[in-house]
Amino acid sequence: MSNDPALIEAARQGDELALLRLLKISQPDLRRIAESQCATSADADDAVQETLWVVYRRIGALRTVGSYTAWMFAIVQRECRRLMRKVRGQVELPDEDHKIFAYYTRPDLQVDLAAAIQSLPDKYREAIILRDFDECTIAEIAQTLRLSRAAVKSRIHRGRTLVREYLLD
Repeated sequence: MSNDPALIEAARQGDELALLRLLKISQPDLRRIAESQCATSADADDAVQETLWVVYRRIGALRTVGSYTAWMFAIVQRECRRLMRKVRGQVELPDEDHKIFAYYTRPDLQVDLAAAIQSLPDKYREAIILRDFDECTIAEIAQTLRLSRAAVKSRIHRGRTLVREYLLD
């Protein structure tokens, strides 16, 4: 991956030719990461394309030139996880020490929480997982799901309400 600070800075400042060159240089490394993280080669292709699109749209939001590589890898890994969840259609439980289980220390409650999340309609489940498990911001979720911030907040609120109702039953 290109760690050329001048090229990254030019892309950050809006130089489209620099951005296109940076994306072209970065693509093979993104592909390598996606192939190791995604279930299929088609998913890896999709993850790389989505990552390149996100970077194209949001390079100006990159805070420091030095964080470019980590930022790109985080985007492609998040996209691979999203595609994996979509294929499986189910929730993967995080490790027992994940902070989402801080108040659910008994294994039966952890299983109930996972079942509650699994029972959600896809649109709510995906928003809840991105927010509470992957700890994405509202803006990142909106971008990933191609929704408005208000729609994301609504899905998270409705999803949490449905989880609460499931756990109370």
